[in-house]
Amino acid sequence: MTPAPTPSNEAERLAALYALLVLDTPPEERFDKIVAFAAQEFDVPIALISLLDTDRQWFKAALGLGDTCQTGRDISFCGHAIMRAEIMVVEDALLDPRFADNPLVTGAPHIRFYAGAPLILSNGYALGTLCIIDTRPRKMDDVELAILSTLRSLVTQELEASHA
Repeated sequence: MTPAPTPSNEAERLAALYALLVLDTPPEERFDKIVAFAAQEFDVPIALISLLDTDRQWFKAALGLGDTCQTGRDISFCGHAIMRAEIMVVEDALLDPRFADNPLVTGAPHIRFYAGAPLILSNGYALGTLCIIDTRPRKMDDVELAILSTLRSLVTQELEASHA
């Protein structure tokens, strides 16, 4: 397993995240609806809005993980996804050396497929992802990538609107 890397602008990224005052806040219908739509649209058992704090990924909205509201950042797929602007797609985590022995792959929730769209604010900081997860390998076509990108934009707009 390759631990999630740390962006070079980590201090500024964290300051932008903390300025939103969203970490550890109660669920909000506007975010829950986006996650529910993503899960239904892509027919996946898990969809998340994940925000990356110093040492954890915290879920602002989560479908399919029961009571789990966070995991360690070091084992997060989202920690890898925020390192670039493009959607990160892992078609089969068991075949990807970064994730093959990750405890989220070898144990519950048994991730095989992951697609994470980085949530990049207008100031350029990637705070987390809107991600979809499946327990079976799969691929995404261009239309699906466009839909996930549009949903990501909705999440980002809502996060920035909260802070305005």
